[in-house]
Amino acid sequence: MHLLHLDSSARREGFSRRLSARYAEAWRAAHPDGRYTYRDLVAEPVPCIDEAWTQICDIVLAEGITDPQRLADVPRTYAQRRAWKVVEPLLTELVDADELLLGVPMYNYSVPASLKAWIDQVTFPRARLDARVVVAGARGGSYGPGTPREPFDHHERYLRDFLAGHFGIHTVRFLTVEMVNALIDPTLAGFRELHEASLAAAWEAAAWEAAGGDVQ
Repeated sequence: MHLLHLDSSARREGFSRRLSARYAEAWRAAHPDGRYTYRDLVAEPVPCIDEAWTQICDIVLAEGITDPQRLADVPRTYAQRRAWKVVEPLLTELVDADELLLGVPMYNYSVPASLKAWIDQVTFPRARLDARVVVAGARGGSYGPGTPREPFDHHERYLRDFLAGHFGIHTVRFLTVEMVNALIDPTLAGFRELHEASLAAAWEAAAWEAAGGDVQ
């Protein structure tokens, strides 16, 4: 088993980092012989795609390439080979993973730029991945079904759409801590109990599910 763990929070002690670390720790304890790969997308940022990347993508689409192993032969110019040196280790890790763990806070109703840069780099070929995906998330407010801000959720919905549309992964487990801003914003102080309840539930679920417990 191979767990690929990515963190994207700008906060070194952010809730998404703490939650993803708890999951990873429990997973490693439950899989002592498993392989664990970690990337901090803030400490070591993935560069944005450039024109050479788009040229590689055009070749992949024009030639109908869907096998990642064939991609190494696609770059043909110096700029394309340089772009491929960025993509290759990221894509290799992703394709090789049995489980993908994403630490993802909500920023401005969506995902951090650090994660989006990684996503852009690995979005070819049109591949299908057979991997379990767990998202350890954190949000300043509450965006669940039936809440006033549900229509503004481009965090969970974006990740679900991307993973389903590009990689054919339709089952994604979200462990989310909500109302984090209730700890800071005096006008949200009345929602601290909601925050604490969501934190406790996510904290317990992270350890339980990483160790092989049934998803509730």
